[in-house]
Amino acid sequence: MRGLLGLALGVAVGWAAPAAAQEISDGDLLRVFETQRDAFRAAEESGMGRTRGLTLVTVDDVQGPTTAAAAEPPPAAPPEGGEGVSVGSTGTVGLAPPELRPLVPAPPAAPTPVVFGQLAPDLQVNVRIEFAFDSAALSPDQKPRLEQLCRVMKASDIARFRIVGHTDAAGSDAYNERLSILRAREVQRYFVNECGIDPARLEAIGLGKRFLFDTANPRAAENRRVEFQALS
Repeated sequence: MRGLLGLALGVAVGWAAPAAAQEISDGDLLRVFETQRDAFRAAEESGMGRTRGLTLVTVDDVQGPTTAAAAEPPPAAPPEGGEGVSVGSTGTVGLAPPELRPLVPAPPAAPTPVVFGQLAPDLQVNVRIEFAFDSAALSPDQKPRLEQLCRVMKASDIARFRIVGHTDAAGSDAYNERLSILRAREVQRYFVNECGIDPARLEAIGLGKRFLFDTANPRAAENRRVEFQALS
């Protein structure tokens, strides 16, 4: 089902391709988030868990959500099979990170059912972040891909965002679930410590390979992504 906005391929912020996706304005990105928020509200109020462009799906045994980013370095991913890493454009940023907020690390969340908003492709906001193999550390050359999101999210009146880690279909279910939540938490940590977004506005979950963007090619690079949703 197509969503409420006519963006032909959805919103891919910071992806290596297509070129048109990289040129979305801050205003257009904000409007996508506002449309997401309105869709979540309408789906909840409908009593049916769905509206145009959005279906609410209960997903069992999800790692997360976490609502506070820890200030310590991220743990390494578990040492078993792995998802592929694609090679794209890179760059360096010479800005020293600001002083970290004294956040209290949340204890590891037990797997729990989560209601996930399955958005139509044209309402999705996805970022292709390249992590090192078996790692959840966000390298400096990847942070510029998050700068536009930082500006738009921080300045918006949206109360709550969800950061969703996704993988491709390579590797075991357990490995991909763990890897996806670690990477989502690392992006969450960036938005709190370096972007300055109130941690109460953010939550992170990992869904592994459950919701592939390119179902025709389960190992495609487009499936290895971080998705952003405006919940309320």
